[in-house]
Amino acid sequence: MKALPAVWAVAIALTGCYREKREFQAAPPPDTAASAIRATSLRPADGDPVQPGRMSPPPAPYEYNAYAINQGKRLFRWYNCNGCHAQGGGGMGPALMDDKWLYGHEPQRIFASIVEGRPNGMPAFGGRVPEDQVWQLVAYVRSMSGQIRKDVAPSRADALTGAPPENERVPAPPVPHSPPAPTPTK
Repeated sequence: MKALPAVWAVAIALTGCYREKREFQAAPPPDTAASAIRATSLRPADGDPVQPGRMSPPPAPYEYNAYAINQGKRLFRWYNCNGCHAQGGGGMGPALMDDKWLYGHEPQRIFASIVEGRPNGMPAFGGRVPEDQVWQLVAYVRSMSGQIRKDVAPSRADALTGAPPENERVPAPPVPHSPPAPTPTK
């Protein structure tokens, strides 16, 4: 009988603990996200990707979800983003770990870059990659330059030992730069 109050106290204490909810099949963000960000032309970071009179793009849904950001890291490898971005350090594609963001560091602009593509090599993945996976990639790309809180950023992957883990990087405040001029085609 004396142990019963102690058991109740422990049970009440455990119900008050918060645990991050990890959904294995995440609900996609609202359907209007892709259409709200669609731009009529590609613009540098200082341009507004949303046309006047259109709905504002939704906030990034996975900015504080450690599981979704880790899924973005997995998708970054699976979709072969490493092939061009060289694990974020830059290769054929621009570096994602520094402070130079040609088309903007905001989640909505990164989303637009993935969905619509960019001149000189970034293909458009809209319609090929599910929208919730694009948002996971966006959150992971932001973690590569230290723009995500350290407690939700993924740690080092054994296969990617070249750079420090995302949760130990010093934040690099993005600096807008002009995009490269498109190469003329014949």
